[in-house]
Amino acid sequence: MEDLRRAVRAFNRERDWDRYHSPKNLAMALTVECAELLEIFQWKTEEASHGPDEATRAHLEEEIGDVMILLTNLADKLNIDPVEAARKKLIKNAEKYPAEKAKGRADKYTAYRD
Repeated sequence: MEDLRRAVRAFNRERDWDRYHSPKNLAMALTVECAELLEIFQWKTEEASHGPDEATRAHLEEEIGDVMILLTNLADKLNIDPVEAARKKLIKNAEKYPAEKAKGRADKYTAYRD
């Protein structure tokens, strides 16, 4: 993760793009890239989404790369370790979605409250 963060910083610095990369702008760009990722799956069946052809897989890799770069850049600007943030969120999610209650179900966490 640290190598990626350094590479993103260097890429932006070489292009003098830091002035455009406010957290607000990065968050907005991230939603655009997420939408481009989602667009690949638009109108596909559940089954088709599991087995993309070679061209679609290459497109998915590019869009996932864009999302990862922007998320890394945003986290870096806010001094947040995204891996640590994900670990913390997994702990919270385990509390909200206890395995013994949520296993095999797709309900919102409020359905698991006692």
